[in-house]
Amino acid sequence: MAGSSHHILDRPTFDAPVKVLIVASPYYKEISDNQIAGAIAELEVAGATLDVVHVPGALEIPTAIGIAERMSNFDGYVALGCVIRGETTHYDTVCNDSSRAIQLLGLQGLCIGNGILTVENQKQAEVRADPKDQNKGGGAAAAALHLIALSRKWGRSATGVGFTNDILMAGNTDGNTTA
Repeated sequence: MAGSSHHILDRPTFDAPVKVLIVASPYYKEISDNQIAGAIAELEVAGATLDVVHVPGALEIPTAIGIAERMSNFDGYVALGCVIRGETTHYDTVCNDSSRAIQLLGLQGLCIGNGILTVENQKQAEVRADPKDQNKGGGAAAAALHLIALSRKWGRSATGVGFTNDILMAGNTDGNTTA
């Protein structure tokens, strides 16, 4: 829709340090470099510490995030890459599978800003990656920061929320749980 505007949420603030991993595919290096620059700028303004790792392509980004989640201590992740439509259906596979895997990781509770560009041509990618234009790298970093803020806001308290094994077992002396 011509002339439409986008609302950008205010940057969240944090009481405790935030540590973010940027996972980028430099398959299109100039695009990737711009995305990373935009993401780093956004994270630094928010006071986050960060690390950057590179993987071969967009399909490897969710795997790297999953490994980092199991083996490290990041609060959130920024997924950066670019898939440009080609002559085969490989474009559809890479777009759908990388997006689906990132979504599944997010549904497991990981805070991921998805900045994998899916575009028709190089020019579209350049505009979207440029930190002085659409800055999708910065947008993905902002999304990760917002999800981290929500996870901290809704974090489990020491007393527990909802149904826990202790609640289900209360008053039950035979060791069987009942709901």
